Amino acid sequence: MAKKSSEKSTSFWKYILYFWLLFISLVVGIVLIFMMADWGFLGKMPSFEELENPETNLATEVVSSDGETIGKFFHENRTPVHFDDLPENLIQALVATEDERFYSHAGIDAKGTLRAAVYLGKKGGASTITQQLSKQLFTDPTRVGIINRLKQKIKEWVIAIRLERQYTKDEIITMYFNIFDFTRGAHGIRSASRVYFGKEPSQLKTEEAATLVAMFKNPVLYNPYPDRFKQNSIKRRNQVLKQMEKNEFLTRKEKDSLQQIPLVLNFTPEQHDDGQATYFREHLKGFLKDWAKDNKKADGSSYSIYSDGLKVYVTLDSRMQNYAEDAVNRHLSNLQKEFDRQNKTNSKAPFRGISDAQIDRILKREMRNSDRYRRMKKRGASDEKIEAAFNEKHEMQLFSWEGNIDTIMTPKDSIRYYKSFLNTGMMSMNPQTGAVKSWVGGINYKYFKYEHVKQAKRQVGSTFKPFVYAAAIDQLHYSPCYELPNTLYTIPKGRHGLIDDWTPSNSSDDYGGSKTLKKALAESINTITARLIDKTGPKRVVDLIEKLGVDTKDIDAFPSIALGTPDLSVYEMVSAYSTFANKGVYTKPYFVERIEDKNGSIIYQHLPETRDAVSEETAYVTVNLLEGVTKAGSGRRLRTNSEYIKNLPHYKRAVTGYPFDLANPIAGKTGTTQNQSDGWFIGMVPDLVTGVWVGGEDRSVHFPTITYGQGATLALPIFGMYMNSLYEDENVQVSDGEFDKPDYLSIQIECDDLEDEDDEDDEDDFIEFNSDF
Repeated sequence: MAKKSSEKSTSFWKYILYFWLLFISLVVGIVLIFMMADWGFLGKMPSFEELENPETNLATEVVSSDGETIGKFFHENRTPVHFDDLPENLIQALVATEDERFYSHAGIDAKGTLRAAVYLGKKGGASTITQQLSKQLFTDPTRVGIINRLKQKIKEWVIAIRLERQYTKDEIITMYFNIFDFTRGAHGIRSASRVYFGKEPSQLKTEEAATLVAMFKNPVLYNPYPDRFKQNSIKRRNQVLKQMEKNEFLTRKEKDSLQQIPLVLNFTPEQHDDGQATYFREHLKGFLKDWAKDNKKADGSSYSIYSDGLKVYVTLDSRMQNYAEDAVNRHLSNLQKEFDRQNKTNSKAPFRGISDAQIDRILKREMRNSDRYRRMKKRGASDEKIEAAFNEKHEMQLFSWEGNIDTIMTPKDSIRYYKSFLNTGMMSMNPQTGAVKSWVGGINYKYFKYEHVKQAKRQVGSTFKPFVYAAAIDQLHYSPCYELPNTLYTIPKGRHGLIDDWTPSNSSDDYGGSKTLKKALAESINTITARLIDKTGPKRVVDLIEKLGVDTKDIDAFPSIALGTPDLSVYEMVSAYSTFANKGVYTKPYFVERIEDKNGSIIYQHLPETRDAVSEETAYVTVNLLEGVTKAGSGRRLRTNSEYIKNLPHYKRAVTGYPFDLANPIAGKTGTTQNQSDGWFIGMVPDLVTGVWVGGEDRSVHFPTITYGQGATLALPIFGMYMNSLYEDENVQVSDGEFDKPDYLSIQIECDDLEDEDDEDDEDDFIEFNSDF
């Protein structure tokens, strides 16, 4: 009996020993597994340096001069925020929902892990915020299989512990918010807040914060946009609010009240085709790519504008940009209606004055320039097959001023449809600093990619005439009161390289008597401009505009340039006119103030480029001449005392924003080219110069008559609406005073008082010469 009792006792202690051996082995095994994971035997682990600087794709942010983010460049739309930028309700919502014991564990929640193991995850998972961060930063969630998933889980635990040692709790919270992909192009909490609610994270209301935190469970299933997921989003948001109540971040009354609030979004996508200053941002992208090629990081690698988290501080003012875009949209949406009305009886619409063969060449040229053509050509398709594809009908979405149109149309017909739209280029700059303040390169970047501020060059018409007058003032010391005959004038062949006699005529056939230079420019008299360029010589005029920043390599020094035959860009015209407003000093336009890296270090700083172009006296006298245009010429339509514009047929349908009510000193010039293909207005106040061009993408797309086809109707109203908006905004400082007068003037400027005539045909500034369309 004693023997059996002894054997039982021995067996008992043997089991105890086995148990402890097994337990110790298990513990040692687990520790060993974790050590092996830490040493990298289960796959590559992040180094100390990688933990210190985890690699994430950070968007380059474009910041306006008034501190607003107007765009981004990115592979992932992620702009990091600091902990201080996160509102308390957002942090509370995350902790209450994702990791209640976040502030008490060291990376792994033992209680949560045990609960998950016992209930097989039915009562919630065990991943802490730190584990979820480690998973997103340093592990590969795409690997499948139980063994791989177990390895991943062990690595998550190890990395989570290392993260907890490396960072504070606040830093871990911040990193997690910054790394998470909220979909819809919103990477990180700042982008998500802006995309879904149109505001910064610090401005989020509690119910909005809960909506974003709800997406951590599943950013697709609980996404508040589009509507098909809205109910899922609301249900999950309310669960987050319940968790906030459970963790005593909300009272029950607050929770019940917030759960009743409807889900209201301000969905504002931040893709490149969306938002403000789209054409400017595309031009800026080219600038940044060129800059990145020539500038390296400290380690010798190249900067990436898509992932290095740069901050680009630009000169654009977001408010001025908004007013510029608004003026373009208001005017052209109405002008387009009148343009379409007049095209109803045009059998070749939208083209005029060209043959069917020429129209076909235009359409084929556009086909060859299209992405569809390039894709098919790359696949080896023949021209016949490609052309056949352009004549097959497809479902497509078209732009219209009333909203996008879903329709079925052939690609070739869609090309012709888009040719029917009037387009625009508009730019403003400060003439003293060269800072570009607004830039509108077209009516809609998504549908019209061609940029009309710097990329496009069009004939400038009579906006070129002030350069001829400035040359005469600078070289011949002519006064605005100097008189010349208003008669037909011939420059004979042989002079200035002419191969035939050149006798320009006035558009109104108004001849006789003489006119002062001030009145001649105000009325845009062609014959007097011809006399002036004959006296100065066209070469002197070309030399002058080169000093004003114009690219002259394609401009032949013939007398006809006096009437505006050169093709120039809005960018060139604005910078050239700015020299007159800046007392004769040319200042090169610029649009990037500085660039900072992700750590805030300045890696680029703008340096101004200036040069003396004309004397201060010449500049002021030229400005004085241009003020006459807005007092008695076509530019007088900016004033309230002109009845001309109100009496135009259909005018109210074509132009909004009248009267412009601009009584302050404004210098400016309209321009209209042959067949009304191009309408221009360049306007100046002492600290802002603005240029506007309006026309069709092709020169054969235009109004049939000068009534609507002149610069004073096409382009000037955009300037008027824009300036009105600037002056109405007390937070935007734009001068409404006089231009600075030199201390000494040797040239007489006070001569005749220009009369404000109501002559309907006062736009004498279109070109009379043949042009190759």
